[in-house]
Amino acid sequence: MLVGLTAASIATVALVLLAGSLLSPSGALLARGHPAPEIAGTTLGGAAFDLASLRGKPVLVNFWDAGCAPCREEFPLLLQKLAAHADDGLTVVGVLFANAPGPARAFVAEFKATWPTVEDPSGAIRNAYRVAARPQSYFIDRNGILRSIQVGQLTDAEFDRQYALIAGASGSP
Repeated sequence: MLVGLTAASIATVALVLLAGSLLSPSGALLARGHPAPEIAGTTLGGAAFDLASLRGKPVLVNFWDAGCAPCREEFPLLLQKLAAHADDGLTVVGVLFANAPGPARAFVAEFKATWPTVEDPSGAIRNAYRVAARPQSYFIDRNGILRSIQVGQLTDAEFDRQYALIAGASGSP
């Protein structure tokens, strides 16, 4: 029990702990308005991938795995939104949360997902993004700046609200 601590003291301790939890293992801050952590690796299809190559496009990074029921429910929405915003240059990038590549490939084939999914066998990408659950999505603007984080399954309204933060021209807030 915390005896003698005021509400303000407890709030300060909570903020310090929260700020510490937002630091990636490399010490970089993961916060809205800051550059998104790097994603580099190999996709499920065996191609090299580098998030930096997508500068100039609005990007949704989605951490998922094949055993995740909310991921299964969310994939059709991602397909729909990718098609609806194709003229804007929206790009979806998946990062495999913890699944083996085999089940993930079958999942991608079943849903006819066209976006790359990067394997993360060491968990380094997941750790850099401080992923707490799956699915978890990150909205990154055309300049590579993180604008919004969605923990849990996206809804249509949540996607639209967060996409508006990254859809604008280069240099948008």
